[in-house]
Amino acid sequence: MRQLERLIEEYKSGRIYTALDTETTGLSRYTDKVIEIGAVKFSKDGILAEYNTLIYPERSVPPQVVKIHGISDEMLVGKPVFREIAPDFLDFIDGTRIVAHNAQFDIGFINMELSAAGMKELKNARFPVDTVYLSRKMFPELERHSLQFLVESLKIPGGTAHRATDDAKACMQLLIKCLIRAEQQLDQLPCRSYRP
Repeated sequence: MRQLERLIEEYKSGRIYTALDTETTGLSRYTDKVIEIGAVKFSKDGILAEYNTLIYPERSVPPQVVKIHGISDEMLVGKPVFREIAPDFLDFIDGTRIVAHNAQFDIGFINMELSAAGMKELKNARFPVDTVYLSRKMFPELERHSLQFLVESLKIPGGTAHRATDDAKACMQLLIKCLIRAEQQLDQLPCRSYRP
């Protein structure tokens, strides 16, 4: 519970976060590639900036994967490769704390791409806020904790599922809902009400 208290205080103090999501050609960071990054920079004051880019993976996107996120080879023709978008992306997230749903998946893919481009791994992703972990802790009564299930169950505006920026925004809203519930559980005193 102490971790949750620290996270609540961090959020209330005005810390800036970046909720991010990736879409990929498959599930293995070792053999697949990132084809979209969406990110939302935010604080307790709301969204500060958004980042989105499609990325040419230098290979085909399998048809079964296209069915999930709708990103086809045709949409990626002429888009930059990862090493070309990396500097702008790293500038965008610089100085923020990363938030992601199943954070090790997205961070693992991004770090693999950075390594392949001869760049350093994300230095600000060592202690990400993982909303899978938080949602399991704060909403244990829910039968599943996939982002799409949580969006529906918790009435979070979801946008287009499996598109990176909309999923990043949903992740941001999920964090806020988790913090609200955490505050309710941690502090029952009426003199301290918390509203992210």
